[in-house]
Amino acid sequence: MKLDHPALTNLMQRAYSAEKAAAFAYQGHAGSVKDPEEKKAIHQIEIDEWNHRREVLSLMNQYDVPIRKYYEFRFHIIGKIISGSCYVIGWFMPFYFAGRLESGNVCEYFRMKQYFNALGIHEHDQLLYDMGMKEKEHEVYFLGQIKTNRLLPFFEKLFAWGKKESFNNIDLDKKYPLERSDTYCKNNKRTY
Repeated sequence: MKLDHPALTNLMQRAYSAEKAAAFAYQGHAGSVKDPEEKKAIHQIEIDEWNHRREVLSLMNQYDVPIRKYYEFRFHIIGKIISGSCYVIGWFMPFYFAGRLESGNVCEYFRMKQYFNALGIHEHDQLLYDMGMKEKEHEVYFLGQIKTNRLLPFFEKLFAWGKKESFNNIDLDKKYPLERSDTYCKNNKRTY
């Protein structure tokens, strides 16, 4: 079945390629930290990103959505640059920007769900809900690592993400079940 929804098609193409960039970035991030527990947690997040990429590709294949070579090239370069920079920008910034990135990635999957639902397609709801929640878990992990760092208030003011601000409206302690998740990211206009 071919989709007649350019925004959904583009979102899947971008998410597919961006997951590669994130995975590459986490390779460098995990390699740059010294704490074995941090290294292990970041490596697991990298694995989650590869899994998300595989799931998005499966959706793309199901709906004859081609991989965009431009996105693949662009996000490959971005991921490799971020990966290498983790070794030189210190401990705080990789955690901060990873959390900020994950905060926006949450809404990619909830928007995909909303777009599919607008087409009357509900078979992917659980998968997309689970991937969105996993991205939220990543955001919470990264924020938890830096929440007491003295640089956080400055970065939050400058980059609009941190303890007081998020790019999504999900609270894992009070999360809605799948059936009530349509309110998530409904007003989020930001694209990643």
